[in-house]
Amino acid sequence: MASPTTDDKQRPAKRVAVVGAGVSGLAAAYKLKVHGLNVTVFEADGRAGGKLRSISQDGLIWDEGANTMTESEADVSSLLDDLGLRDKQQFPISQHKRYIVRNGKPVLIPSNPIALIQSSFLSTQSKFQILLEPILWKKNTSDPQESVGGFFQRHFGKEVVDYLIDPVIAGTNAADPESLSMRHAFPELWDLERKFGSIISGAVQSMLTSKSGKKSPSNSKCRRGSFSFFGGMQTLTNALCKEVGQDELNLQSKVLEMSYSCDDVSKIGNWSIYCGQDENQQPFDAVIMTAPLGNVKEMKITKRGNPFLLNFIPEVSYMPVAVIISAFKKENVKRPLEGFGVLVPAKEQENGLKTLGTLFSSMMFPDRAPEDLYLYTTFIGGSRNQQLAKASRDELKQIVTSDLRQLLGVEGDPNFLTHYYWSKAFPLYGRNYGSVIEAIQKMENELPGYFYAGNHKGGISVGKAISSGCKAAESVISYLDHKLKDEC
Repeated sequence: MASPTTDDKQRPAKRVAVVGAGVSGLAAAYKLKVHGLNVTVFEADGRAGGKLRSISQDGLIWDEGANTMTESEADVSSLLDDLGLRDKQQFPISQHKRYIVRNGKPVLIPSNPIALIQSSFLSTQSKFQILLEPILWKKNTSDPQESVGGFFQRHFGKEVVDYLIDPVIAGTNAADPESLSMRHAFPELWDLERKFGSIISGAVQSMLTSKSGKKSPSNSKCRRGSFSFFGGMQTLTNALCKEVGQDELNLQSKVLEMSYSCDDVSKIGNWSIYCGQDENQQPFDAVIMTAPLGNVKEMKITKRGNPFLLNFIPEVSYMPVAVIISAFKKENVKRPLEGFGVLVPAKEQENGLKTLGTLFSSMMFPDRAPEDLYLYTTFIGGSRNQQLAKASRDELKQIVTSDLRQLLGVEGDPNFLTHYYWSKAFPLYGRNYGSVIEAIQKMENELPGYFYAGNHKGGISVGKAISSGCKAAESVISYLDHKLKDEC
């Protein structure tokens, strides 16, 4: 490696501000720090980690936010390797055993398409529609903002939407198929249809192409499927915090104002950050914003002394979710199920079920509860019933106990119950979400050295959020490299 020049040694390291200490912001900060940049993270809350929130109490370990993640993104694989977290990954037992409620009872879903066709879960008509999809699929000719429900119904029929797509959407996005934009929620499938027409034909051809290509060393050592970490998902953000450094993490520091200025003589531009405290912050060369757009809209931003109005940012809808953690004595659960968890389609509300789904937490990870208890994580609310998510703990307890009585045969009250309410669990990638993406692009284009990352851009999963943060860091590095050349 070439030695740095004398000028490089004398020139101070560039400074970057990261607003938000969720997994996107922490991933971005870590990548910037590894690159040799000075990083300062501003977080409005009193803790870092965002929606990765793990609790350990009385022999129980649970997550009040995201419970698992996948390694679908290359940035996730690299991060796990660099942080040395491979030995802390925890994979669920029987994670391919997943259930969906039908006619008031949990039904084991086949783990592959052939087994699904051979099962009795779907009607004969729906099975034929799946098999003949490469021939019978209907082209979308009228709706450029097609919903997820409309897309899948064109290809596979209404029953597939009601009993497969709907519960999965509720379990992963807390939304419903009609409220989500196919183009923005599932861009890969949207592009697959544009390229191949048939989803099945496109998936088969893409799989064959993938198999014929060379696998990267990083992906070859990945285990497929969902995973967590020993101690819960917060193990990941704790590791990131440690690497970023406590001195660089400013908690309870809500950013109120941001100002970009540029010296007319040197043409050097810098950002100033204000949190309403007595601050003597040095200027920053770039900013990565990971706060929700609703929070960004409340900030005051000036550019070269003039207000930069944010009235072009559209209102973003958020899905509220209550996460209820319950534990029952094993002898009081008469029909326990082994596996990952159970999802509840919206149509099953007709059978008295009000929850979105339940994870079998101690079935997945036996160390999460004492041997005599079953630990469950249940979700309520979303677009299906936004008001119910805000219910009192006593009301949530009654709902969870009622649903688990019907699904698993629980008897009596839980030995332990707590809950956490997320008023903005997920941004809704609705049918007008293109205007949100355009607003983010406008900020990035018109504010020098300003980059946006997080689950408002590119996907809401933990892996997508990490990838978003890493890509923003790469953009900052490229921007500062060009800025450095301009200053030379």
